Amino acid sequence: MTPRSFEPRKLADLLGGTLAGEPSLVRGFATDSRAVEPGQAFLAFRGGRTDGADHVPQALAAGAALSVVERPVPGPHILVDSVVEAIARMGRTLRAEFRGPVVGITGSNGKTTTKEMTAAALAPLGPVLKSQGNRNSEFSSPLVWAEEEPPHASAVVEMGMRGFGQIAHLASIARPTIGIVTMIGTAHIEMVGSRAGIAQAKGELLEALPADGTAVLWREDDFFADLCALCPCPVVTFGTSPDADLRIFGIECRADQSTFVAGNWKDQEFSFSLPGWGGHLARNAAAALAAAVSAGVEFGPAIESLERGQLPPLRMEIRSWNGVHCILDFYNASPDSTVSALQTVARLPHSSRLAVLGDMRELGDHSAEGHRLVGRSIAEANLDRVLLVGPQMAHAAEEAIRAGFPVHRLVHSETVDHDTIRNFVQSVQEGGLILIKGSRALELERGLPEELQ
Repeated sequence: MTPRSFEPRKLADLLGGTLAGEPSLVRGFATDSRAVEPGQAFLAFRGGRTDGADHVPQALAAGAALSVVERPVPGPHILVDSVVEAIARMGRTLRAEFRGPVVGITGSNGKTTTKEMTAAALAPLGPVLKSQGNRNSEFSSPLVWAEEEPPHASAVVEMGMRGFGQIAHLASIARPTIGIVTMIGTAHIEMVGSRAGIAQAKGELLEALPADGTAVLWREDDFFADLCALCPCPVVTFGTSPDADLRIFGIECRADQSTFVAGNWKDQEFSFSLPGWGGHLARNAAAALAAAVSAGVEFGPAIESLERGQLPPLRMEIRSWNGVHCILDFYNASPDSTVSALQTVARLPHSSRLAVLGDMRELGDHSAEGHRLVGRSIAEANLDRVLLVGPQMAHAAEEAIRAGFPVHRLVHSETVDHDTIRNFVQSVQEGGLILIKGSRALELERGLPEELQ
Protein backbone atom coordinates (compact mmCIF):
# COMPACT_ATOMS: atom_id res chain seq x y z
CA MET A 1 0.00 0.00 0.00
CA THR A 2 1.36 3.42 -1.02
CA PRO A 3 0.13 6.13 1.40
CA ARG A 4 -1.59 9.06 -0.22
CA SER A 5 0.22 12.38 0.30
CA PHE A 6 -1.43 15.66 1.24
CA GLU A 7 -0.09 19.18 1.39
CA PRO A 8 -1.08 20.38 4.90
CA ARG A 9 -3.22 23.32 3.73
CA LYS A 10 -5.04 21.07 1.26
CA LEU A 11 -5.69 18.58 4.07
CA ALA A 12 -7.02 21.35 6.30
CA ASP A 13 -9.45 22.34 3.54
CA LEU A 14 -10.59 18.72 3.12
CA LEU A 15 -11.17 18.43 6.87
CA GLY A 16 -12.87 21.82 7.14
CA GLY A 17 -10.35 22.95 9.76
CA THR A 18 -7.79 25.63 10.50
CA LEU A 19 -4.07 24.89 10.12
CA ALA A 20 -1.63 25.99 12.81
CA GLY A 21 2.13 25.77 12.30
CA GLU A 22 4.20 24.79 9.28
CA PRO A 23 4.11 20.99 9.11
CA SER A 24 5.67 18.82 6.46
CA LEU A 25 3.83 16.76 3.86
CA VAL A 26 1.28 14.35 5.38
CA ARG A 27 1.38 10.68 4.39
CA GLY A 28 -1.33 8.55 5.96
CA PHE A 29 -3.26 8.66 9.21
CA ALA A 30 -2.95 7.19 12.69
CA THR A 31 -5.68 6.82 15.29
CA ASP A 32 -3.42 5.50 18.08
CA SER A 33 -0.52 7.63 19.32
CA ARG A 34 1.40 4.44 20.14
CA ALA A 35 1.28 3.31 16.50
CA VAL A 36 2.20 6.53 14.71
CA GLU A 37 4.56 6.27 11.74
CA PRO A 38 6.69 9.22 10.57
CA GLY A 39 4.79 11.66 8.39
CA GLN A 40 1.29 10.59 9.44
CA ALA A 41 -1.50 12.82 10.70
CA PHE A 42 -2.57 11.80 14.21
CA LEU A 43 -6.35 11.86 14.58
CA ALA A 44 -7.08 12.88 18.18
CA PHE A 45 -10.57 11.47 18.71
CA ARG A 46 -12.40 12.44 21.87
CA GLY A 47 -13.96 9.45 23.64
CA GLY A 48 -16.16 8.96 26.66
CA ARG A 49 -13.19 8.47 28.99
CA THR A 50 -10.19 9.73 26.99
CA ASP A 51 -9.27 12.73 24.87
CA GLY A 52 -6.88 11.97 22.04
CA ALA A 53 -5.54 15.53 22.29
CA ASP A 54 -3.82 14.51 25.54
CA HIS A 55 -1.64 12.14 23.51
CA VAL A 56 -0.49 14.62 20.86
CA PRO A 57 3.02 15.06 22.38
CA GLN A 58 3.56 11.30 22.18
CA ALA A 59 2.38 11.26 18.56
CA LEU A 60 4.65 14.14 17.57
CA ALA A 61 7.59 12.49 19.31
CA ALA A 62 6.94 9.38 17.19
CA GLY A 63 7.17 11.45 14.00
CA ALA A 64 3.62 12.61 13.29
CA ALA A 65 3.59 15.49 10.79
CA LEU A 66 0.65 17.08 12.59
CA SER A 67 -2.40 16.29 14.69
CA VAL A 68 -6.09 16.81 14.00
CA VAL A 69 -7.70 18.07 17.19
CA GLU A 70 -10.81 19.66 18.69
CA ARG A 71 -8.86 22.06 20.94
CA PRO A 72 -5.53 23.92 20.47
CA VAL A 73 -2.44 21.85 21.32
CA PRO A 74 1.31 22.35 21.09
CA GLY A 75 2.91 21.65 17.72
CA PRO A 76 1.51 21.74 14.20
CA HIS A 77 -2.18 20.83 14.08
CA ILE A 78 -5.47 21.22 12.28
CA LEU A 79 -8.24 22.50 14.55
CA VAL A 80 -11.74 21.15 13.78
CA ASP A 81 -15.09 21.15 15.58
CA SER A 82 -15.31 17.34 15.50
CA VAL A 83 -12.64 14.90 14.32
CA VAL A 84 -15.33 12.32 13.43
CA GLU A 85 -17.21 14.83 11.28
CA ALA A 86 -13.96 16.15 9.78
CA ILE A 87 -12.86 12.78 8.41
CA ALA A 88 -16.42 12.17 7.18
CA ARG A 89 -16.27 15.47 5.27
CA MET A 90 -12.89 14.49 3.80
CA GLY A 91 -14.18 11.06 2.84
CA ARG A 92 -17.22 12.51 1.07
CA THR A 93 -15.10 14.94 -0.93
CA LEU A 94 -12.60 12.31 -2.06
CA ARG A 95 -15.36 9.78 -2.77
CA ALA A 96 -17.03 12.31 -5.07
CA GLU A 97 -13.93 12.19 -7.27
CA PHE A 98 -14.18 8.40 -7.67
CA ARG A 99 -15.86 6.99 -10.78
CA GLY A 100 -15.66 3.19 -10.40
CA PRO A 101 -18.09 0.77 -8.71
CA VAL A 102 -18.12 0.88 -4.92
CA VAL A 103 -19.12 -2.22 -2.95
CA GLY A 104 -20.34 -1.65 0.60
CA ILE A 105 -20.32 -4.69 2.90
CA THR A 106 -22.06 -5.25 6.21
CA GLY A 107 -23.56 -8.20 8.09
CA SER A 108 -23.37 -9.92 11.47
CA ASN A 109 -20.57 -12.27 10.42
CA GLY A 110 -18.09 -12.58 7.59
CA LYS A 111 -17.67 -8.89 6.72
CA THR A 112 -13.89 -8.78 6.62
CA THR A 113 -13.48 -12.16 4.90
CA THR A 114 -16.11 -11.20 2.31
CA LYS A 115 -14.38 -7.85 1.83
CA GLU A 116 -11.07 -9.56 1.02
CA MET A 117 -12.77 -12.03 -1.31
CA THR A 118 -14.69 -9.26 -3.07
CA ALA A 119 -11.52 -7.25 -3.57
CA ALA A 120 -9.88 -10.33 -5.08
CA ALA A 121 -12.83 -11.00 -7.40
CA LEU A 122 -12.84 -7.36 -8.55
CA ALA A 123 -9.13 -7.39 -9.43
CA PRO A 124 -9.66 -8.11 -13.17
CA LEU A 125 -11.06 -4.57 -13.47
CA GLY A 126 -7.79 -3.09 -12.21
CA PRO A 127 -6.39 -1.87 -8.85
CA VAL A 128 -8.88 -2.18 -5.97
CA LEU A 129 -9.20 0.31 -3.13
CA LYS A 130 -10.34 -1.42 0.07
CA SER A 131 -10.75 -0.93 3.79
CA GLN A 132 -7.66 -2.08 5.65
CA GLY A 133 -8.01 -4.89 8.20
CA ASN A 134 -11.32 -4.65 10.01
CA ARG A 135 -11.45 -0.85 9.97
CA ASN A 136 -15.20 -0.43 9.64
CA SER A 137 -16.30 2.25 12.13
CA GLU A 138 -16.93 5.99 11.92
CA PHE A 139 -13.38 6.42 13.25
CA SER A 140 -11.72 4.44 10.46
CA SER A 141 -13.97 3.55 7.52
CA PRO A 142 -13.93 7.08 5.98
CA LEU A 143 -10.13 6.94 5.81
CA VAL A 144 -10.23 4.37 2.98
CA TRP A 145 -10.58 7.28 0.53
CA ALA A 146 -7.46 9.00 1.86
CA GLU A 147 -5.03 6.18 2.57
CA GLU A 148 -3.92 4.90 -0.85
CA GLU A 149 -2.61 6.74 -3.87
CA PRO A 150 -5.03 6.61 -6.83
CA PRO A 151 -5.99 5.56 -9.42
CA HIS A 152 -8.26 2.63 -8.59
CA ALA A 153 -10.80 0.86 -10.77
CA SER A 154 -13.15 -0.18 -7.93
CA ALA A 155 -13.51 0.09 -4.18
CA VAL A 156 -14.70 -2.15 -1.32
CA VAL A 157 -15.74 -0.58 1.98
CA GLU A 158 -16.57 -2.55 5.12
CA MET A 159 -19.23 -1.10 7.42
CA GLY A 160 -19.70 -2.13 11.04
CA MET A 161 -22.78 -1.56 13.20
CA ARG A 162 -22.91 -0.52 16.84
CA GLY A 163 -26.37 1.04 16.74
CA PHE A 164 -29.01 2.61 14.54
CA GLY A 165 -27.77 5.28 12.15
CA GLN A 166 -24.13 4.19 12.06
CA ILE A 167 -24.28 2.38 8.74
CA ALA A 168 -26.40 5.19 7.28
CA HIS A 169 -23.58 7.57 8.27
CA LEU A 170 -20.89 5.38 6.69
CA ALA A 171 -22.99 4.85 3.56
CA SER A 172 -23.45 8.61 3.16
CA ILE A 173 -19.67 8.81 2.85
CA ALA A 174 -18.96 5.75 0.67
CA ARG A 175 -22.10 6.10 -1.48
CA PRO A 176 -21.99 2.41 -2.50
CA THR A 177 -23.30 1.31 -5.87
CA ILE A 178 -23.42 -2.34 -4.77
CA GLY A 179 -24.36 -3.49 -1.27
CA ILE A 180 -23.71 -6.89 0.34
CA VAL A 181 -25.44 -7.99 3.55
CA THR A 182 -23.67 -11.23 4.48
CA MET A 183 -26.26 -12.36 7.06
CA ILE A 184 -28.45 -11.19 9.92
CA GLY A 185 -27.24 -12.90 13.08
CA THR A 186 -26.81 -11.91 16.71
CA ALA A 187 -23.43 -10.12 16.85
CA HIS A 188 -23.77 -6.77 18.70
CA ILE A 189 -27.44 -7.51 19.40
CA GLU A 190 -27.31 -5.58 22.68
CA MET A 191 -26.93 -2.37 20.65
CA VAL A 192 -30.33 -2.68 18.93
CA GLY A 193 -32.27 -5.13 21.08
CA SER A 194 -33.27 -7.87 18.64
CA ARG A 195 -32.41 -9.58 15.36
CA ALA A 196 -35.16 -7.52 13.74
CA GLY A 197 -33.31 -4.45 15.00
CA ILE A 198 -30.08 -5.79 13.51
CA ALA A 199 -31.83 -6.28 10.16
CA GLN A 200 -33.11 -2.72 10.31
CA ALA A 201 -29.67 -1.32 11.16
CA LYS A 202 -27.84 -3.41 8.54
CA GLY A 203 -30.57 -2.51 6.04
CA GLU A 204 -29.43 1.11 6.15
CA LEU A 205 -26.80 0.06 3.61
CA LEU A 206 -29.48 -1.17 1.23
CA GLU A 207 -31.57 1.98 1.61
CA ALA A 208 -28.53 4.02 0.56
CA LEU A 209 -28.11 2.21 -2.78
CA PRO A 210 -29.03 4.03 -6.01
CA ALA A 211 -31.91 2.86 -8.18
CA ASP A 212 -29.42 1.56 -10.76
CA GLY A 213 -27.34 -0.21 -8.11
CA THR A 214 -27.41 -3.84 -6.96
CA ALA A 215 -28.18 -5.44 -3.59
CA VAL A 216 -26.49 -8.79 -2.90
CA LEU A 217 -28.35 -10.86 -0.29
CA TRP A 218 -28.17 -14.34 1.26
CA ARG A 219 -31.24 -16.18 0.00
CA GLU A 220 -31.67 -18.29 3.17
CA ASP A 221 -31.50 -15.36 5.57
CA ASP A 222 -34.38 -15.33 8.05
CA PHE A 223 -34.85 -11.65 7.21
CA PHE A 224 -34.50 -11.98 3.45
CA ALA A 225 -37.97 -10.60 2.69
CA ASP A 226 -37.48 -7.69 5.10
CA LEU A 227 -34.15 -6.80 3.50
CA CYS A 228 -35.60 -7.02 -0.01
CA ALA A 229 -38.32 -4.57 1.00
CA LEU A 230 -35.63 -1.99 1.80
CA CYS A 231 -33.92 -2.23 -1.60
CA PRO A 232 -34.55 0.57 -4.12
CA CYS A 233 -32.70 -1.45 -6.77
CA PRO A 234 -32.43 -4.98 -8.26
CA VAL A 235 -31.45 -7.83 -5.92
CA VAL A 236 -29.00 -10.66 -6.70
CA THR A 237 -29.04 -13.62 -4.29
CA PHE A 238 -26.49 -16.21 -3.20
CA GLY A 239 -26.67 -19.34 -1.04
CA THR A 240 -27.45 -23.05 -1.17
CA SER A 241 -31.16 -22.59 -1.84
CA PRO A 242 -32.41 -23.70 -5.29
CA ASP A 243 -33.91 -20.21 -5.50
CA ALA A 244 -30.52 -18.47 -5.21
CA ASP A 245 -29.22 -16.72 -8.33
CA LEU A 246 -25.69 -17.85 -7.48
CA ARG A 247 -26.22 -21.28 -5.95
CA ILE A 248 -23.67 -23.36 -4.06
CA PHE A 249 -24.55 -27.07 -4.17
CA GLY A 250 -21.26 -28.69 -3.16
CA ILE A 251 -18.85 -27.97 -0.27
CA GLU A 252 -15.99 -30.29 0.71
CA CYS A 253 -13.24 -29.64 3.27
CA ARG A 254 -10.10 -31.33 1.92
CA ALA A 255 -6.93 -32.70 3.46
CA ASP A 256 -4.78 -30.01 1.81
CA GLN A 257 -6.42 -27.41 4.11
CA SER A 258 -8.72 -26.13 1.37
CA THR A 259 -12.46 -26.01 0.80
CA PHE A 260 -13.75 -27.20 -2.56
CA VAL A 261 -16.86 -25.36 -3.76
CA ALA A 262 -19.21 -26.27 -6.61
CA GLY A 263 -22.22 -24.31 -7.82
CA ASN A 264 -24.02 -22.73 -10.71
CA TRP A 265 -24.67 -19.25 -12.01
CA LYS A 266 -27.27 -18.67 -14.72
CA ASP A 267 -27.25 -22.37 -15.70
CA GLN A 268 -23.43 -22.36 -15.85
CA GLU A 269 -21.76 -24.79 -13.43
CA PHE A 270 -18.50 -23.82 -11.77
CA SER A 271 -16.06 -25.03 -9.13
CA PHE A 272 -13.10 -23.59 -7.28
CA SER A 273 -11.01 -24.05 -4.14
CA LEU A 274 -10.46 -21.67 -1.26
CA PRO A 275 -7.68 -21.67 1.35
CA GLY A 276 -8.94 -22.82 4.73
CA TRP A 277 -11.83 -24.96 5.95
CA GLY A 278 -15.48 -24.05 6.31
CA GLY A 279 -18.85 -23.80 4.66
CA HIS A 280 -18.95 -20.14 5.64
CA LEU A 281 -16.09 -19.55 3.20
CA ALA A 282 -18.26 -20.84 0.34
CA ARG A 283 -21.06 -18.47 1.31
CA ASN A 284 -18.71 -15.50 1.57
CA ALA A 285 -17.15 -16.37 -1.78
CA ALA A 286 -20.57 -16.60 -3.42
CA ALA A 287 -21.42 -13.11 -2.17
CA ALA A 288 -18.11 -11.80 -3.49
CA LEU A 289 -18.65 -13.35 -6.92
CA ALA A 290 -22.18 -11.97 -7.16
CA ALA A 291 -20.89 -8.48 -6.35
CA ALA A 292 -17.98 -8.71 -8.80
CA VAL A 293 -20.20 -9.84 -11.66
CA SER A 294 -22.63 -7.03 -10.82
CA ALA A 295 -19.67 -4.63 -11.07
CA GLY A 296 -18.84 -5.82 -14.57
CA VAL A 297 -16.26 -8.58 -14.05
CA GLU A 298 -16.70 -11.63 -16.27
CA PHE A 299 -17.56 -14.71 -14.22
CA GLY A 300 -14.57 -16.88 -15.23
CA PRO A 301 -11.89 -14.24 -14.48
CA ALA A 302 -13.67 -13.39 -11.20
CA ILE A 303 -13.34 -17.01 -10.04
CA GLU A 304 -9.70 -17.26 -11.13
CA SER A 305 -8.85 -14.08 -9.27
CA LEU A 306 -10.82 -15.13 -6.20
CA GLU A 307 -8.83 -18.35 -5.92
CA ARG A 308 -5.60 -16.33 -5.77
CA GLY A 309 -6.84 -14.12 -2.94
CA GLN A 310 -5.66 -14.20 0.67
CA LEU A 311 -7.92 -14.58 3.70
CA PRO A 312 -7.54 -12.26 6.70
CA PRO A 313 -5.57 -13.65 9.67
CA LEU A 314 -7.09 -15.19 12.82
CA ARG A 315 -10.44 -15.93 11.18
CA MET A 316 -10.60 -19.73 11.02
CA GLU A 317 -6.86 -19.54 10.31
CA ILE A 318 -5.16 -22.95 10.21
CA ARG A 319 -1.74 -23.38 11.81
CA SER A 320 0.17 -26.64 12.25
CA TRP A 321 2.11 -27.60 15.33
CA ASN A 322 3.62 -30.96 16.31
CA GLY A 323 1.40 -32.83 13.87
CA VAL A 324 -1.71 -31.03 15.12
CA HIS A 325 -3.97 -28.70 13.15
CA CYS A 326 -5.02 -25.61 15.12
CA ILE A 327 -7.89 -23.44 13.88
CA LEU A 328 -7.56 -19.96 15.35
CA ASP A 329 -10.53 -17.59 15.31
CA PHE A 330 -10.31 -14.61 17.66
CA TYR A 331 -12.22 -11.83 15.91
CA ASN A 332 -15.91 -12.58 15.81
CA ALA A 333 -17.33 -14.76 18.54
CA SER A 334 -21.08 -14.67 18.08
CA PRO A 335 -23.44 -17.65 18.43
CA ASP A 336 -23.79 -17.86 14.64
CA SER A 337 -20.07 -17.86 13.88
CA THR A 338 -19.28 -20.25 16.76
CA VAL A 339 -21.92 -22.75 15.65
CA SER A 340 -20.59 -22.50 12.08
CA ALA A 341 -17.05 -23.17 13.33
CA LEU A 342 -18.21 -26.22 15.31
CA GLN A 343 -20.06 -27.57 12.27
CA THR A 344 -16.86 -27.23 10.24
CA VAL A 345 -14.83 -29.08 12.88
CA ALA A 346 -17.41 -31.89 12.97
CA ARG A 347 -16.89 -32.53 9.24
CA LEU A 348 -13.10 -32.85 9.41
CA PRO A 349 -11.56 -36.34 9.43
CA HIS A 350 -9.02 -35.94 12.25
CA SER A 351 -8.20 -38.62 14.81
CA SER A 352 -9.44 -36.34 17.59
CA ARG A 353 -11.30 -33.03 17.72
CA LEU A 354 -11.03 -30.59 20.61
CA ALA A 355 -12.18 -27.01 21.19
CA VAL A 356 -11.43 -24.06 23.43
CA LEU A 357 -14.42 -21.71 23.39
CA GLY A 358 -14.53 -18.38 25.20
CA ASP A 359 -17.37 -16.09 26.21
CA MET A 360 -19.23 -14.24 23.45
CA ARG A 361 -19.64 -10.56 24.23
CA GLU A 362 -22.16 -7.84 23.31
CA LEU A 363 -25.19 -10.14 23.38
CA GLY A 364 -27.04 -8.23 26.10
CA ASP A 365 -30.24 -9.94 27.26
CA HIS A 366 -29.66 -12.63 24.60
CA SER A 367 -26.39 -13.82 26.14
CA ALA A 368 -27.74 -16.83 28.04
CA GLU A 369 -29.71 -18.19 25.07
CA GLY A 370 -26.83 -17.52 22.68
CA HIS A 371 -24.44 -19.51 24.86
CA ARG A 372 -27.01 -22.30 25.26
CA LEU A 373 -27.25 -22.50 21.45
CA VAL A 374 -23.49 -23.08 21.36
CA GLY A 375 -23.86 -25.73 24.05
CA ARG A 376 -26.31 -27.68 21.89
CA SER A 377 -23.90 -27.43 18.96
CA ILE A 378 -21.08 -28.78 21.12
CA ALA A 379 -23.13 -31.90 21.74
CA GLU A 380 -23.87 -32.26 18.02
CA ALA A 381 -20.25 -31.70 16.89
CA ASN A 382 -18.96 -34.99 18.37
CA LEU A 383 -15.97 -33.34 20.04
CA ASP A 384 -13.60 -35.49 22.05
CA ARG A 385 -13.03 -32.78 24.66
CA VAL A 386 -13.91 -29.12 25.14
CA LEU A 387 -12.64 -26.33 27.39
CA LEU A 388 -15.13 -23.52 27.99
CA VAL A 389 -13.73 -20.21 29.25
CA GLY A 390 -15.60 -17.39 30.99
CA PRO A 391 -18.68 -17.01 33.21
CA GLN A 392 -21.22 -16.92 30.36
CA MET A 393 -19.93 -20.26 29.06
CA ALA A 394 -21.58 -21.85 32.12
CA HIS A 395 -24.80 -21.72 30.08
CA ALA A 396 -23.08 -23.56 27.21
CA ALA A 397 -21.68 -26.18 29.58
CA GLU A 398 -25.06 -26.83 31.17
CA GLU A 399 -26.82 -27.08 27.79
CA ALA A 400 -24.14 -29.31 26.25
CA ILE A 401 -24.47 -31.81 29.12
CA ARG A 402 -28.27 -31.63 28.95
CA ALA A 403 -28.02 -32.44 25.22
CA GLY A 404 -25.93 -35.54 25.92
CA PHE A 405 -22.31 -34.39 25.88
CA PRO A 406 -20.34 -36.51 28.43
CA VAL A 407 -19.58 -34.44 31.50
CA HIS A 408 -16.10 -35.98 31.90
CA ARG A 409 -15.09 -34.59 28.47
CA LEU A 410 -15.99 -31.01 29.36
CA VAL A 411 -14.03 -28.50 31.44
CA HIS A 412 -15.39 -25.07 32.37
CA SER A 413 -13.17 -22.30 33.72
CA GLU A 414 -15.00 -19.23 35.06
CA THR A 415 -11.90 -17.10 34.52
CA VAL A 416 -9.57 -16.72 31.54
CA ASP A 417 -6.61 -18.74 32.79
CA HIS A 418 -3.99 -18.76 30.06
CA ASP A 419 -2.02 -21.57 31.72
CA THR A 420 -5.13 -23.77 31.67
CA ILE A 421 -5.65 -22.98 28.00
CA ARG A 422 -2.00 -23.73 27.18
CA ASN A 423 -2.09 -27.08 28.97
CA PHE A 424 -5.31 -28.04 27.21
CA VAL A 425 -3.89 -27.13 23.78
CA GLN A 426 -0.69 -29.04 24.48
CA SER A 427 -2.71 -32.15 25.33
CA VAL A 428 -3.82 -32.65 21.70
CA GLN A 429 -2.24 -35.76 20.22
CA GLU A 430 -0.56 -35.94 16.81
CA GLY A 431 -3.15 -36.19 14.06
CA GLY A 432 -5.69 -34.24 16.09
CA LEU A 433 -7.43 -30.92 15.58
CA ILE A 434 -8.26 -28.10 17.99
CA LEU A 435 -10.51 -25.08 17.47
CA ILE A 436 -9.77 -21.99 19.57
CA LYS A 437 -12.46 -19.31 19.40
CA GLY A 438 -13.70 -16.47 21.58
CA SER A 439 -14.30 -12.74 21.75
CA ARG A 440 -11.25 -10.62 20.99
CA ALA A 441 -11.32 -9.03 24.46
CA LEU A 442 -10.53 -12.39 26.10
CA GLU A 443 -7.08 -12.52 24.44
CA LEU A 444 -7.23 -16.30 24.22
CA GLU A 445 -4.12 -16.20 22.01
CA ARG A 446 -2.06 -15.49 25.13
CA GLY A 447 -2.73 -19.07 26.13
CA LEU A 448 -1.25 -20.55 22.96
CA PRO A 449 2.07 -22.40 23.04
CA GLU A 450 4.88 -20.13 21.88
CA GLU A 451 5.18 -22.02 18.58
CA LEU A 452 1.61 -21.00 17.64
CA GLN A 453 1.85 -17.31 18.53
